[in-house]
Amino acid sequence: MRETMIRALCAAVLSLGFALGAQAQQEVKIGVLYPLTGPAASSGAEMKNALELAADIINNGAKGVAGLPFANGGGLPNLKGAKIKLVFADHQGNPQTGATEAERLISQEKVAALVGAYNSNVTATASQVAERYQVPFLNPESSSASLTQRGFKWFFRTTPHDDLFVHNFFDFLKELEAKKKVKVGAIATFNENTLWGNETTKLEAKLAPDFGYAIVKQLTYPAKSTQLTSEVQTLKAASPSLVMQSSYLGDALLSMKTYKELGFAPDMILANNAGFTDTEFIKTLGKDAEYVITREVWALDLANRNPLIKEVNALYNSRHKANFTGNSSRTFTGLMVIADAINRAKSTEPEAVRKALTETNLPADALIMPWKGVKFDATGQNVLGRGILVQIVGGTYHTVYPFDLATQDVIWPMPKWDQRK
Repeated sequence: MRETMIRALCAAVLSLGFALGAQAQQEVKIGVLYPLTGPAASSGAEMKNALELAADIINNGAKGVAGLPFANGGGLPNLKGAKIKLVFADHQGNPQTGATEAERLISQEKVAALVGAYNSNVTATASQVAERYQVPFLNPESSSASLTQRGFKWFFRTTPHDDLFVHNFFDFLKELEAKKKVKVGAIATFNENTLWGNETTKLEAKLAPDFGYAIVKQLTYPAKSTQLTSEVQTLKAASPSLVMQSSYLGDALLSMKTYKELGFAPDMILANNAGFTDTEFIKTLGKDAEYVITREVWALDLANRNPLIKEVNALYNSRHKANFTGNSSRTFTGLMVIADAINRAKSTEPEAVRKALTETNLPADALIMPWKGVKFDATGQNVLGRGILVQIVGGTYHTVYPFDLATQDVIWPMPKWDQRK
């Protein structure tokens, strides 16, 4: 009873502070939690760049991008032009650090909302803190399905989750066999052992027999591994036709180098995003990254269907000499969604922002994502998102699935290591 009263009092004090701040301040603080150092620092840097671009567009406008919300600049119009101020925190890929930093951003920085945190296991702990303080938490990238199965009131996720993504994998394989006459053989799963990797493995193991596929080996490895020789030797001995893999950047690079060193060459590697779509993946591996297929949520070659993709990517590229990735495009979209909610709430008071989030209904033509829009269900999950699959060919990601969106045919199987030019 006493704990409940203390929580209620803390929430009331925070709400009063937000309400007073909205009247007096010329800025709206958004706390952002990402891995800015550590193994995923490259991914964190890309997402930080995307957040800064989104904030700059909201605050100062973007010429020639008329269809994007806030493209005229001038801040949030319903809060008298208040500007977005991003307050960054580095969680280093550590769940406890993420929770500590979330509490600091809320209690000390007095942020109106939190955005983050890429790593699903960090998002889990940081969002628990936000739930306790009753502050909105907008998650643009973490895909562990369980994150929206906790009965939270203050947690909202714009990206599709792994249940949908893994279903997409098997839908793709069945259609590949039916329409492209490709024979998919035995499958091995190879995933890192945090919340994201473990949940993905369980989903793959659960769905494979439902779709008529056999998993001959399931391997998980310690996150942040510095060598994967024994694991790859075990994979090679199992002789799978297909490897379904979930790895962050460091692990993705290490595994690919080890595959080549040990001469392990399955027909295909079907990756679950993350490290396989980081800009550093192709940059570091060069031709050794070729032919991998990975799930995605964004691709530049879809710009012919949505002009915003090309226009906003051009802004990002002009600043950073790189294109958006699935990670950074989702992060950009996440900030736009929380800014839209705060603007419609006409307040930074937490309950008003939370309510506005529940009423979000952004159309497809307001997004740079190939989604049908953004609309949250009762669990806080965006029900209008969808995934795509891309394949690396010629150093570029090409959309290959769904087949009606494909800009290039699937190349299957992957050429063996000694057959690559």
